[in-house]
Amino acid sequence: MTSIRTLELRIERSIPAPPTDVFDAWLDPRVPGTPWNAAERFIVDAKVDGLFYWTLKGTAHYGRFTALERPAQIRHTWVSPNTLGEESTVTVTFQPEGDETRMILVHADLPDHERARAHEAGWTYFLGVFREQFGDGSRKPYRWEEAHPPAASR
Repeated sequence: MTSIRTLELRIERSIPAPPTDVFDAWLDPRVPGTPWNAAERFIVDAKVDGLFYWTLKGTAHYGRFTALERPAQIRHTWVSPNTLGEESTVTVTFQPEGDETRMILVHADLPDHERARAHEAGWTYFLGVFREQFGDGSRKPYRWEEAHPPAASR
């Protein structure tokens, strides 16, 4: 039996809002910066053992919620062609930090492969757009090209 090397990505942002607001917004498909908002088609059943499915540029992403602990944590599985069809785990935690929330997204169990490593750029972009939905009132629209620059410019 061969062991597949995996990697873990960690992205953090300070969000100028309380954890309950940030937690609720992350699950709301109307809020830019969430994966659900960027989707061309989506199904989200945000409950433990609830499933999600969404497509973007014809690429399917799907998984199952394994923990929803409002306002502290959301955890779900994640499968897409960029995980090489392997199941990975996304854990998002929301920690109070004064008047703000420290949002930490950890994407674990990704195969150590160039396609899986590309999740870092995607999550970084999403969380940047998501952060802009709070505080200064900016409502930056989602743009696929910003999250996924052409391979030549990476």
